[in-house]
Amino acid sequence: MTAPPRAVPAQEWADAFTAASNDDPEIQAHGKYFTCTYLLDATDRGYAVKVESGRVTQVTVDPGPLDVPYQFAIRASAETWRGFGERVPAPMYHGIWAATFQRDMRLEGDVLVLMQNLRCLTRQIELLRVVGPPV
Repeated sequence: MTAPPRAVPAQEWADAFTAASNDDPEIQAHGKYFTCTYLLDATDRGYAVKVESGRVTQVTVDPGPLDVPYQFAIRASAETWRGFGERVPAPMYHGIWAATFQRDMRLEGDVLVLMQNLRCLTRQIELLRVVGPPV
């Protein structure tokens, strides 16, 4: 049995996620209208991600309930987020729809905004394979 990977400090993860997203050619090609703020919630840790015209402009670590307004939230256990962070994710950890139907992931809030930005958001979730899970 192997020990679970050690989580990086929250701000270090936020900085790596910001850089990976902002340097990603696919997001930059498709993200002209990708503007929203969403919450990645991993139970013990949360991140409010603000995106403007395809660029992450702010990541707030562990925002309080009234600190940062967001349009939608993607909530899952730390175990599920760790599954997304694997280089080759196991079945049902490869996308938010599979995890929503088969794991403990929940999509809450203005799902229309999520759907309008789905391709770029999906790519950001795929970047967890590079930067690691948020927990």
